Amino acid sequence: MKRLLLCLGAALLAACGARTPEAGKTEITLMRFFGSCESQYGQVAKASEGVGECGIVTALVNEFNATNPDGIVVRTQIGEWGPYYDQLTARLVAKDVPTVAVMHESALGDYVRRKLVLPLDADFARIGIPVDDFTEHARKGTTFDGRTYALPFDTWAWLWHINTTLMKQAGLLGADGQPLLPRSPDELLAQARQFRQRTGKPYFAWAVANETAANNRSFQTLVAQQGAPLFAADGKSIHMQQPAVANALTLMQTLYREGHVRPNLDYAAANQAFLNGQAGVVVVGTWTIDQFLRESQKPDSPLKGGYAVRPFAQLYARPAVFADGHSWALFKGGTADARGHEAALKFLKFVWTRTAEWSRTGHLPVSRTVAQSAAFRALPQRAALAEITSTGTAMPGNVPTQRNIELLIGEDVANLLLSGKPVAEVQASVEKRVNKALQKARR
Repeated sequence: MKRLLLCLGAALLAACGARTPEAGKTEITLMRFFGSCESQYGQVAKASEGVGECGIVTALVNEFNATNPDGIVVRTQIGEWGPYYDQLTARLVAKDVPTVAVMHESALGDYVRRKLVLPLDADFARIGIPVDDFTEHARKGTTFDGRTYALPFDTWAWLWHINTTLMKQAGLLGADGQPLLPRSPDELLAQARQFRQRTGKPYFAWAVANETAANNRSFQTLVAQQGAPLFAADGKSIHMQQPAVANALTLMQTLYREGHVRPNLDYAAANQAFLNGQAGVVVVGTWTIDQFLRESQKPDSPLKGGYAVRPFAQLYARPAVFADGHSWALFKGGTADARGHEAALKFLKFVWTRTAEWSRTGHLPVSRTVAQSAAFRALPQRAALAEITSTGTAMPGNVPTQRNIELLIGEDVANLLLSGKPVAEVQASVEKRVNKALQKARR
């Protein structure tokens, strides 16, 4: 029944984007998430006039359709974010293959191993997409066994979004007006205790309830900052029985147990608590920067004139922060002929030339040139984030079913926080469950 419903959903998704080709036009399909905003941006044909993820990507496609000289028409097919990969897989099973599809780099490897996406190095060299200009994180996320399988679109990462008004009240701003970030676990705990004493509020809001991804990303960041490889070199097992893991879990549990994390919040509630001035820091991704900036400009907002964002604070020896990215992959069977394939490549080249526009969402550039540009660094709050294009860390590309692994880790970390489950039990549980899942995925 589930497979039938997925196939029906995929068929409806494809039908919504399908039209009769216009005479002399080459049509390709583009499957994506990022929402639907045709009523607002359906007629906007300049990427520079789009606002937010949906607005910019919609205007980007419109601009390509309106300006390319080759009669290429990109038909967008919008999937829901949650069941996106179920919908995509159902379409592949039904042989209704999109030409181009957006992919999280953490999911891309599974499709590469199943030989469903095309390697693109030769095509990129021919059409002038310079892989040498990809940032370190983008290159790593789209490369498997030495071959490039997607065009990176952005890097998104785990950040500290900071209420500097509350930080000032807590005595945690420097003379330059910038937040004083902790540089060790002990310093973090000292700051959190001082913050609570002086403001009466918890230092952190982050999604703990019904949001396993957040717990996993903070945990993996803390392990990576200690330089400890969480997974075996072959990607077939996780190593939870090591000091770096115990250190990370103990710190997270101590913060929660002492009341430095606003309790029992889900994703929406954590962000709202921050916007309402009920916590000093919300730990969430790059995609909220644009929203928080707009809030900080409202005269009645608790964030008015008091918003800053930084990479997840470096609490151990090594700068590292959990990061992933969106990319565009070309699927085998997504075009009927060479003409369609060339059309898809021309669209990717166009996307590459507009990569700076996408950076306005808050996501980080995948081009070294853009990341180092004065224009990017002049965007609000971006100069402090550029380092993530090289310090971003993720699960190794050879770890399969990463989204499922993230779920399993996050569930046990949530138990650590919400129910006070002992650290040793969490270590053992994660190792058992994840290794079982990895073994199953390899069959």
